[in-house]
Amino acid sequence: MLARLAVTVAVATIAVPAVASEPVLLHAAGSLRTALTGVAGAFEAASGKRVQAKYGPSGTLKDEIANGAHAEIFASANMEHPQALATAGKSGPVVLFARNRLCALVRPGLAVEPATILDRMLDVNVKLGTSTPRADPSGDYAWEVFRKADRLRPGAFAALEKKALQLTGGPNAPSAPPGRTIYGALVAEGKADIFLTYCTSAREAQTQNSSQQIVPLPVELAVGADYGLTVLNGSSRQAYELAMFILSIDGQRVLVKHGFAAPALPQ
Repeated sequence: MLARLAVTVAVATIAVPAVASEPVLLHAAGSLRTALTGVAGAFEAASGKRVQAKYGPSGTLKDEIANGAHAEIFASANMEHPQALATAGKSGPVVLFARNRLCALVRPGLAVEPATILDRMLDVNVKLGTSTPRADPSGDYAWEVFRKADRLRPGAFAALEKKALQLTGGPNAPSAPPGRTIYGALVAEGKADIFLTYCTSAREAQTQNSSQQIVPLPVELAVGADYGLTVLNGSSRQAYELAMFILSIDGQRVLVKHGFAAPALPQ
């Protein structure tokens, strides 16, 4: 897929005239905001070309693009959403460009560790926060955790699905306060005792509130997240250049700096 994207870049470079005044339109998962802001800044500094980014739940962004919203690059927190656009003939190949995992962000003072995380999640007195399935892959990944829990304890899926508070990713979800992650803010406000979110987001929340805990999920509950990137049909040469920059060693190093695994880096 990377080779196909490189060929497309070469074709676009020949076929599309440069329009330096027009920014590259990037639509990307909210969990990528900090990392891709850094990548975009490095790209702008190196190329002199501007990037205009919109961040949000990947499912919502995919639907907006499918319904005609103008975007050039779509960077999703899963592979399925960009693949849906490619299958519909709206974009080129989908490339895996980053990996993440789900972690538990836990309020200060709640005694929990990987071995007891399922007990705490099932506790009727513990508020369990998630994102919204289908709208946001983070919610889909949380439901995958619930299905794994059910294999360990029959009935756990129904209990977790019933009690899960879908606090982010939906149409009426609150916005993050300036300079804060929404997950850390919701835990700080007491809206959730445990929030299942990306490990990168949990790490960022903890830097803003050091007393919040990050608890890795045990192997039997662990869920990984593959992030996919695609360039929309008719995009500018600069868009293809930004896509390749995200996949370059420099771009991948920025992703690693923010806690992502970067599959394009040499092992």
